[in-house]
Amino acid sequence: MSIRFDNKVAIVTGAGGGLGREYALELARRGAKVVVNDLGGDRTGTGASDAAQKVVAEIEAAGGEAMANGASVTEYDQMVEMVARAKEKWGGVHILLNNAGVLRDRTFAKMEPADFAFVVNVHLLGSAYATKAVWETMREQNYGRILMTASSTGLFGNFGQANYGAAKLGLAGLTKTLYLEGAKNNIKVNTIAPVAGTRMTEDLFPEAAFQAFAPEKVVPAALYLVSEDAPTNQIVGAGAGVFQASYVTLTPGKLLTGDDLSPEGVAAHWAEITDRNGEIVPDSGAGQSMLIGKKLAGG
Repeated sequence: MSIRFDNKVAIVTGAGGGLGREYALELARRGAKVVVNDLGGDRTGTGASDAAQKVVAEIEAAGGEAMANGASVTEYDQMVEMVARAKEKWGGVHILLNNAGVLRDRTFAKMEPADFAFVVNVHLLGSAYATKAVWETMREQNYGRILMTASSTGLFGNFGQANYGAAKLGLAGLTKTLYLEGAKNNIKVNTIAPVAGTRMTEDLFPEAAFQAFAPEKVVPAALYLVSEDAPTNQIVGAGAGVFQASYVTLTPGKLLTGDDLSPEGVAAHWAEITDRNGEIVPDSGAGQSMLIGKKLAGG
């Protein structure tokens, strides 16, 4: 069955180029009305351009409906205004793809605190602000689909990207709480960790790899994760046409008592503590306490 977005209004942040542009174009092709949000800056977050308007022109030329928005995701009031304009024009907001991002890579030793804060503000706070701006609307209409953009850097680490990694893992954590809070109102929240050749990564990939990791090859996962029948609370990796699932897991653990309830005991039983046999994927933070309780009960 074809996945369509007819009668749905979608906001895509950072949609002036790269992944965001591809998301916006494909959503429009499949019937969505799209708010193309982009500040128009370069990958460091400086400068400006009419990138969003160019994407709107592409959508309209293909027969779709779209509107450009130049608001900054780091300004909550601007996000609220963006949502208000979408609702005024089209009656609601059903889908949000948090895609806006910047890079200011340096080793932690050389990184200025201001550059750490700026990257966290754009990725983590920016996604939170955009999500907060649509949250009540989605609750009222009993429908919402939200996609956070994490990264392998956040999930697994990458040299020289402490600011980016901290923000990106934070987004995966934000998903894990919002999916719980949104469930009763049919709001599904997921995380994508894309690998794509865009202006953010153009000097990080060899040319052949840059072509293989074309951004349009990430789009299928992103659009599925914001579709009507989407799952929720998933972390999905996507790149070059390969799609993966990533999980935060918990081992059964080891109960320590007596003399073993000490740093030396932890050291002595480290292999048992970290044994992944029987590990679980908790549905919420309560899963850790429940597993501890099971151990205390002799399980």
